[in-house]
Amino acid sequence: MVIRQLLQLAWAKGGDVLVQRKEKTPAVEQLRRSRILVVDDQRAVLESLRALLRINGYPVDVAAGGAEALEKLQKTNYCLVLLDLQMAGVDGHAVQSYIHCKNINVEVIVVSGASSFCAVKEALRNGAYDFVRKPYRPEELLTTINNALEHYWQVRQLRRTEVSLKESERMHRFIVNNSPDFIYMLDAQGRFTYVNDTVEEMLGYKRGELLHKHFSTLIHPHNADEIHNFFSEQRAGERATKHIEMRLLVNQESEEVDCLDNREVIVELNAVGMYEGSGQGGRNFIGTLGCARDITDRKRSDAQLSYHAYHDLLTSLPNRVLFDDRVTQAFAHARRYDQMFALLFLDLDRFKLINDTLGHAMGDRVLQQVSERILGCLRAEDTLCRFGGDEFALLVPNVESKQNVASVAEKILKAVRLPFNIEQHELFLSLSIGIAMYPLAGETKEALLQSADIAMYHVKATGKDGYCFYSDAMSSSNSTYLSVERDMYLALDDEQFELFFQPKVDPGTHMIVGMEALLRWRHPERGLIYPNDFIAIAEESKLILPIGDWVLNRVCEEVLRWQHQGLPRIKVSINISPVQLEQEEFASRFIQILQAHNLPGAQFEIELAEQGLIKGRKNVNAGLRMLSDYGISIAIDDFGRGYSSLSHLQSFPVNTLKIDRAFVREIEAEHNKSCIVDAIAMMAKGLKLHMVAEGVENQLQLDYLLKLGCSEVQGHLYGEALPAMEAFAMLRSRPQEGPHFILPN
Repeated sequence: MVIRQLLQLAWAKGGDVLVQRKEKTPAVEQLRRSRILVVDDQRAVLESLRALLRINGYPVDVAAGGAEALEKLQKTNYCLVLLDLQMAGVDGHAVQSYIHCKNINVEVIVVSGASSFCAVKEALRNGAYDFVRKPYRPEELLTTINNALEHYWQVRQLRRTEVSLKESERMHRFIVNNSPDFIYMLDAQGRFTYVNDTVEEMLGYKRGELLHKHFSTLIHPHNADEIHNFFSEQRAGERATKHIEMRLLVNQESEEVDCLDNREVIVELNAVGMYEGSGQGGRNFIGTLGCARDITDRKRSDAQLSYHAYHDLLTSLPNRVLFDDRVTQAFAHARRYDQMFALLFLDLDRFKLINDTLGHAMGDRVLQQVSERILGCLRAEDTLCRFGGDEFALLVPNVESKQNVASVAEKILKAVRLPFNIEQHELFLSLSIGIAMYPLAGETKEALLQSADIAMYHVKATGKDGYCFYSDAMSSSNSTYLSVERDMYLALDDEQFELFFQPKVDPGTHMIVGMEALLRWRHPERGLIYPNDFIAIAEESKLILPIGDWVLNRVCEEVLRWQHQGLPRIKVSINISPVQLEQEEFASRFIQILQAHNLPGAQFEIELAEQGLIKGRKNVNAGLRMLSDYGISIAIDDFGRGYSSLSHLQSFPVNTLKIDRAFVREIEAEHNKSCIVDAIAMMAKGLKLHMVAEGVENQLQLDYLLKLGCSEVQGHLYGEALPAMEAFAMLRSRPQEGPHFILPN
């Protein structure tokens, strides 16, 4: 009976792996008879996986989405499911839930491009055998598939033998002794009366070394008090110990144990009190039956996932999330003890030249070595962060003077100036460093970062390869700022602003399907000024708000003029500043202006720069959703230049990704630099978003974008932005079937 009780506890804890150490690996022929279901809503991925599996001899079915996968799981028995998480309609998590609820005997490998830390963790906790990130390496995926199928057949074999094992005490003992879990029994005084063979592999003790010894021999001193009652559990039934994590000590004389630091093993404990009846009809406590599963590897994996959530994957430096936390701590400490600290912005000079001439792989190697050299110049309490691209930020807490920080900057510059020898290339680099001191250059995180950024650009402007402390004099290059601000006030009153329109064209039919409204400033002295020269000042001064209202009213008037002339109704895009979206009344005011002109929301699209969207400022999400609910489309402009993630894209009601002209420009005849455009296209398709490309200048780029599924393009190939009157004349001069272009052969 004792062995039967041991088996029941071990089986309840995880019987599917009790004897996996003794089971033989399934034969190759058995694995080849294992039917696999591939689930992904991207046809290219489905066909690629189907071909890979068939080449390697696996029978395979495919499902182009979660709903189809559920139908196939109802009709066919599969050994393995390769499952994408992010799918329209029924997603991968829903498929996992269905498998779990229906108790379907199948292994699941998640094959997904999801970058969210939570998505990976949730998939594994929902029963996935493993997680493979896209893009995957075929050999690694095949190894994971083989391991999963081996596990499937092992589990199936174990379940078939469960009934027969219960008939034999000898077989019960065999299973318990070969369980991957440490199974034990204690007497009423807490002494071991039974331990299975696993104790030697897990903790390094021979069975005879523990029998009749008190269990405290194994308990880690850090949690001895709280763990004592769990390990020697006296409760039975629902109140008994379940899924308690604890540390057990390893036999220091054993060299066979693989654990965190050869001193301890982390286990998950289940234990229950054992009783026997007394002569008076009561019950006497006779000991504890327990089962401890080694979860050290799982803890390592959890720690690694947590690490990746707060560190840059390329350089292993803290990312922005961790850096922000360190800066917050520095503020609290500096204010409490009246100390100074410094924020430094570091930017590699001419790094783009390395990427363009030697490739991004070489650029990555350079960034890794640069980060290592900078780290070698710092104290343990300093924090270096990779902000993205070739930009770094450095927090130097508890400094006594500017000279201390200057010494650090000089040390870093000297280290980076030394030649880099990478793959037979000798490279010479330099840094531009901007320094902001707390509290002199700002008393908030945002103010300090802005000050450090201004100082860094001052170094760039004065020759690079150096450092500079922020000073008020830099901001007061504001004489130009104030002059432009004053002139903009006059421009609004004197109607110096003008609207230009650039056509958006269907690359397949060459039909004009939309127009982008672009703002120009016709200055009486400086001539035509483009937005790059005044929008930043307009945003800082909040003049962007009345300017934005003027633009929207003017666009509405022009659209009505087109309609009165019988021109086809096409969608008009308007660029919106994040400063506008921050205003609580922005969305409602935007809609009111459209209603005042009796124009539908479906005829308008707003374009928001990627960086403005990712900042996630106050009221942005609510305003975008109100506009979207009214039928107004939302596009991310200059996509690819920021650092957005899938989680950001999914949290906003985005309809369109607009590829930045810099990436379109990289499309060449040999297509060896178009990987970013390809990646954006794949992301747009996966998220069911429209894709628009700007800066299209030649037929080669047009053909390439058309093949990628780009629905709209704009650029010099079809025409520059035109003043409102010329744009109107162009629309009116096109054939009746709709405005279109005829490109030369």
